[in-house]
Amino acid sequence: MNNSQDSLSDPILLSQRDAHGVVTLTLNRPDAFNALSEAMLAALQSELDALAGDETLRAVVLAASGRAFCAGHDLKEMRAEPALDYYRDLFGRCGRVMTAIQRLAVPVIAKVQGVATAAGCQLVAACDLAVAVDRARFAVSGVNLGLFCATPGVALSRNVPRKQAFEMLVTGEFISAEEARQRGLVNRVVPAEALDAEVARLVDSILAKPRTAIAMGKALFYRQLEMGQEAAYQSAVQTMACNMMDDSALEGVQAFIDKRPPAWARPD
Repeated sequence: MNNSQDSLSDPILLSQRDAHGVVTLTLNRPDAFNALSEAMLAALQSELDALAGDETLRAVVLAASGRAFCAGHDLKEMRAEPALDYYRDLFGRCGRVMTAIQRLAVPVIAKVQGVATAAGCQLVAACDLAVAVDRARFAVSGVNLGLFCATPGVALSRNVPRKQAFEMLVTGEFISAEEARQRGLVNRVVPAEALDAEVARLVDSILAKPRTAIAMGKALFYRQLEMGQEAAYQSAVQTMACNMMDDSALEGVQAFIDKRPPAWARPD
């Protein structure tokens, strides 16, 4: 469990690991709508850095306590120290957290139980997968305060079609969970009582696959998105050839030929 705190009370970021190598990180500032304070960003970065070297890790679930998933940056902190260098550092630290999520070798799933706004919406967009309750809402609403959500727009525009992303950024208006699913910001929308089970189903599907294939595939997936088509194919060819030489892929193909289930090592 991470012991980073906003006060002397409860930790602001909880970490729990199960027997299958699945880690759940829970934003735990419910009274502040889980805003990304400097301490929260530091706690997230610390956890993600530690997980990056964990070869037994299979998946990460990013959850939150209380009614909101994440309301974005802590505006009181931001307003207390209006200095250009401070803002550059703050937004840079936030961007590094988002990048660390995508650089993890395993899928990161946002478990969205409530509203996600501004950098909170960015956090959802930065995750590889997202499951939301049907009452959740999403917005990049900084423009309503005179602050265009430039950094959240980076992640948002890599999830949502261009015109829909830009509309969200210039209007600051909320979209529903179902609209978020239709636009590609989240994968699945379920009633609140089904959220745990739906996330568990997604995790179980990931656990049933070889870790090596998932890790190589995730790295390639994000790398090729920033390339032209020819370079993307070259990178994909190299990744797929290396993946095919892995024992899990060789076993999987042989199992298909033999018409039997693959004999992969399974989590306990």
